[in-house]
Amino acid sequence: MATPPLRMPVPGERTSETLRRIRDESGPVLPIEFPGEVKAWVVTSYETVNSVLTNDDILYRKNIAHFTALHDGTIPDDWPIRQLIGGDHLLVLDGAEHRRLRSLINRAFTPGRVAGLAPRIQEMTDELLDRLADETGVVDLVKAFTEPLPVAVICELFGVPEGVERNQIREWSNVLLSHTATPEEATETGAALVGYLAAFIERKRGAPGDDLTTGLIRAQEDDGDRLSDDEMMWILWLVLIAGHETTVHLIANAVIALCSDRAQLALAQERDAWAQVVEEALRSRNSVVGVLFRYPQQDVRLGEATIPAGEPIMIGIAGTGTDPATYGEHAGRFDITREDQEPHLGFGRGPHFCLGAPLARLECRIALATLFGRYPELELAIKEDEIGYTSSFITEGPLALPVVLGAAKG
Repeated sequence: MATPPLRMPVPGERTSETLRRIRDESGPVLPIEFPGEVKAWVVTSYETVNSVLTNDDILYRKNIAHFTALHDGTIPDDWPIRQLIGGDHLLVLDGAEHRRLRSLINRAFTPGRVAGLAPRIQEMTDELLDRLADETGVVDLVKAFTEPLPVAVICELFGVPEGVERNQIREWSNVLLSHTATPEEATETGAALVGYLAAFIERKRGAPGDDLTTGLIRAQEDDGDRLSDDEMMWILWLVLIAGHETTVHLIANAVIALCSDRAQLALAQERDAWAQVVEEALRSRNSVVGVLFRYPQQDVRLGEATIPAGEPIMIGIAGTGTDPATYGEHAGRFDITREDQEPHLGFGRGPHFCLGAPLARLECRIALATLFGRYPELELAIKEDEIGYTSSFITEGPLALPVVLGAAKG
């Protein structure tokens, strides 16, 4: 008898918890059902996720043209997840088109350019923490620090002005990535963001600045056949949303891990091991919990399941870093002294490896080192299991993070 699909989301359970439970109780490959009765598969172990990622552009595609049910009338036009898997951005392109656009965006995230951002990121970090100097009670660290920093970094990089526009981008991101958004909310939000970006590009044409949006416009004008207006708009769609959302949650998840294990925090402070903290957070507390979707080009065998061509596969990133089969019986423990043989998959693998990885690593390292350098006694104001998390199939982090800062150092 065929296994009935697991309906996602599971009430009262975070997506990361669901994916890890599936891995341990049901095996590495399972049929699932998204809201709207949309059938899919999920892979949850390190081995199966790695197998799919390393076969991108060989056995699997990301473009929705290969998603059979999306085009045969099975899935309604107002299915909310369409807003995330459609468009013409890097997350849904394959082959030569993906490589062409990736090469253009990659100019913004070269190691040299990213390293050059460190002084400005440090300045932004210090400014945010300066505002907390007189706080003596409970502070929501998400609102005060872990959210505004990545938003400010990516928006400044691409020339989005401070204030209302940056706040609006954050609000749009929250709606688009939430699995509780209604079809109407998702459609309206997607349209609003696309409309804003088209108008923003036109504003930049008339008033260029020292930012990467202006740089893309100049590149387009120098070689108009390489980058269309639509492609430029979707580049901004991707970098502005993905460029802050994952880092917001990764910083917060790392803070929770360190505050919940003071011995690990002490090690990080003693050894100045913030780079190791970031890598361990990416492995065991990653903000990316799921990736939508991959589509097999032919029937494929994964684990004990045969997945037909054209059926969507969700990549369960949350199950990989804590997989006991790869990282041992204590895989779920946050431990910056680990010496694992297998690299984590927190930024993916293969042709779609996250091109923003250098910037995310830099932001997180500076944020954590500066936060705990200034407030070494910082602690959670509530129990770890009382923290509420975002409702998303893709990213996960605390909705709020109440902390007591303690005495400032220096």
